[in-house]
Amino acid sequence: MESTIIKAANTTPSARQLAWQKTEFYAFAHFGVNTYTNREWGTGQESPRIFNPVCFDANQWVEALVSAEMKGLILTAKHHDGFCLWPSKYTEHSVKNSPYKGGKGDIVREVSEACRKHGIKFGVYLSPWDMHEPTYGDSPRYNEYYKNQLTELLTGYGELFSIWFDGACGEGPNGKKQEYDWAGYIELCRRNQPGAVTFNVGDIRWCGNEAGQCREMEWSVLPSYLSSLERVFGNAQKKEDADGSFRKRVLSVTEADLGSREVIEGAEDFIWYPCETDTSIRPGWFYHPEEDDKVRSLDELMNIYYNSVGGNSALLLNIPPNKEGLFHENDTKRLAEIGERIRGEFSRNYAPPENKSLDMRFGERVCISKIVLMEDITVGQRVEEFCIYANGEKIYEGKTVGYKKIAVLKQKVQTDNIKIEINSSRLEPVFAFVGAY
Repeated sequence: MESTIIKAANTTPSARQLAWQKTEFYAFAHFGVNTYTNREWGTGQESPRIFNPVCFDANQWVEALVSAEMKGLILTAKHHDGFCLWPSKYTEHSVKNSPYKGGKGDIVREVSEACRKHGIKFGVYLSPWDMHEPTYGDSPRYNEYYKNQLTELLTGYGELFSIWFDGACGEGPNGKKQEYDWAGYIELCRRNQPGAVTFNVGDIRWCGNEAGQCREMEWSVLPSYLSSLERVFGNAQKKEDADGSFRKRVLSVTEADLGSREVIEGAEDFIWYPCETDTSIRPGWFYHPEEDDKVRSLDELMNIYYNSVGGNSALLLNIPPNKEGLFHENDTKRLAEIGERIRGEFSRNYAPPENKSLDMRFGERVCISKIVLMEDITVGQRVEEFCIYANGEKIYEGKTVGYKKIAVLKQKVQTDNIKIEINSSRLEPVFAFVGAY
């Protein structure tokens, strides 16, 4: 077991995984024909003529995201209905046959340019499931079609930070289930966008639900067998999930722990396979006017932020544009509030940024509500259990740290010292940052 622990402790992220981890908090934008049919899932039979965002303004989107301290945006370039937000050469089911800009528009291009203008990263979601494309289910032919569309996105819109592969899969017109060429898709990404992470296959794993919930103990180091496609896509979206039930589905108890000593015992090889938490600011992923008054509260969203970004995950928060092509004012208001809260909560670090000591002394009594710990993950993830003390009393117990742990105290503490005690670790832990706020 000792050699297994040493091997796990020395497993480290790739350069693209490390860059992605530093992005921390970014947005999803689900936009397409479903926006106009008021559905979550389309059928593939929708007419491109219904897509007409008369006030579309990508800069309005990105400015709202920047106000929330987000660092990136992933756009649904094509959802399960097959409608493409760019003028793909390989289908007529796209924005080029919509009224938007007389068929001369390209939503993907406008969003990518707005991201670059405002200094945030850009990524794309390209659903492998395509209910419109007649070759779907004829696996070799559809894989060629999908790779052609993927190549258009990989080569035509500048640098991407993430390529988001949904696991959704269904039957084609021929009644056969499509077999995706994941290895071929990944090879295209590596060749054309070597700095981009691939979600679900390759670099980043799903947290296991769409409710914004993370594990208490989130490991980025997993036994390599846990990255098998059977496990990754075993709970993939199906037609019966179109009512939104998929958002409520969580991993089984046996999968709630992916990386503890008990789980990795006997494992021979390990991978760095970190977690992304995805959820929506509203009940649905696409815009529905009846949900305008159902935007999640600031406190709920901040709890999700602390438990994901502050729980060794990244947070992908969906903001759905409306029919006019804008974020609704209720959403932009909430985003501004998130940014204000983040800036306010972390405006003053009582421990200087260069201080990595686990025994902090402030020289005066201060009011502390949060402790931030960051391991130097370039040498691995190692902390298994820790405690935090103030005034000689235990104020917090935690498990994993990883890239970032935000320890939110149950109540504010007046103290002139904070001490962090590591109770269990795989090799000597190495910290990149320790902060008190």
